[in-house]
Amino acid sequence: MHSQIVDFLNKNVPGCNPVINAPVAVVGDQSITVAAVNILEVCRALRSSPEFAFNVLQVITGTDYPDRIELSYILASYSKNLELILKTNLPRGDKNNLSKINSVVSVWSAANFQERETYDMIGVDFVGHPDFRRILCPYDWDGHPLRKDYVVQEKYLDMVVNPPAKNNTDDQMFGKRLKEELGDPKRVSASWKDNTAGADAAEAKDGE
Repeated sequence: MHSQIVDFLNKNVPGCNPVINAPVAVVGDQSITVAAVNILEVCRALRSSPEFAFNVLQVITGTDYPDRIELSYILASYSKNLELILKTNLPRGDKNNLSKINSVVSVWSAANFQERETYDMIGVDFVGHPDFRRILCPYDWDGHPLRKDYVVQEKYLDMVVNPPAKNNTDDQMFGKRLKEELGDPKRVSASWKDNTAGADAAEAKDGE
């Protein structure tokens, strides 16, 4: 399928430079990477194609790599029983100079919230989005939390954002009592795998 899609894109979206990527893991799937500048035309062509009919956008997600932002669009065609991972790469930019790419909301309305989430978490400007704003963080939040260079702000509206961790005394006491009552902690793990072990331990306790 992937080679046929590459041939289709080369013919119908000149200059999009489609490339088939091998799976990155044993259980992974092949994907196709295209030029970011052509993403809208590529998506329109894949949806309107009678041969492929990718009429469903399942996911848009972004990954922050040291040298780029990778966007992944997972498409499906229920009528053709096909699924495609479409990728494109953008410069990393920063929170004051976001990388830009055309929105595909005009192709799939499901892209609306997904592009907003990708903007919110990764920091990508989807040009032409009809309602471009954050969706998870407050509208005036500083930075994009899934970027590797993200630094958590100290306060938001006078509230401490990332307070020091506190020890939960109740949890510690529960763990201590559990260990004292059951003895060897391995017996607890074993009892989950073998119900009879737990039953035997309970009977032994009752018989004391």
